[in-house]
Amino acid sequence: MPRVFFVLFSLVAYAIFLAIFLYLVGFVANFAPLPHTIDRGPIHPWVFALLVDIGLIALFGIQHSVMARQGFKQEWTRIVPAPIERSMYLVATSAVLALVFWLWLPIPAPIWNVTAPAGFWLLTGLSLLGWGIVLTSTYLINHFELFGLQQTWLHLRGKQPAALKLRTPLLYKLVRHPLYSGFLLAFWATPAMTVGHLLFTLGMTAYILIGVHYEERDLGDFFGEDYAAYQRKVGAVVPGVGRK
Repeated sequence: MPRVFFVLFSLVAYAIFLAIFLYLVGFVANFAPLPHTIDRGPIHPWVFALLVDIGLIALFGIQHSVMARQGFKQEWTRIVPAPIERSMYLVATSAVLALVFWLWLPIPAPIWNVTAPAGFWLLTGLSLLGWGIVLTSTYLINHFELFGLQQTWLHLRGKQPAALKLRTPLLYKLVRHPLYSGFLLAFWATPAMTVGHLLFTLGMTAYILIGVHYEERDLGDFFGEDYAAYQRKVGAVVPGVGRK
């Protein structure tokens, strides 16, 4: 029964995260039917809104980064069964993002607003391309392992996961972290940039750059010289930029 429960839990965690991810797309794009987006919600004095929003970004960055580190995972799996460690990570991330969506305070002062059809659709298309790169990147490595489903399925069948190998398919031949590249494109390519949207984008950009640093350290420790050679050949999140 615990093994079946783990599979069910991972499926629920995956469904919750998928819903949160879809809301994130609409949140950033100010999708009209949503009750609360990056530029639509209760308006407060800008200093108060700035402090609240910075706190929310910091909360997400801390949770997402700390729980992804190998040292934390080693301690965490003394409490949480290893097969559902990834699913617990998804639940925690979903809870923090839901809190961001709920408590985010818009700062609607405009920075740019592109209304010409060509510019509007170009920026909108680039943003959609970014989200597409994010999704594609997960499948290029191992979507089901990344989101905790493979771990519980193998555990149910009494099997161990195969040894990890350094793979660089398609987009990973252009940049080492195409998933992050997609997020940056999705966040920055907007026809209507407000102060609040810029704050969110700058905060997430800073988080991504910090996250890349720690993730690269973990990958270097795990893959050794193979990853060092990969770093020398391929840029981090922009093609040709950040080679070591």
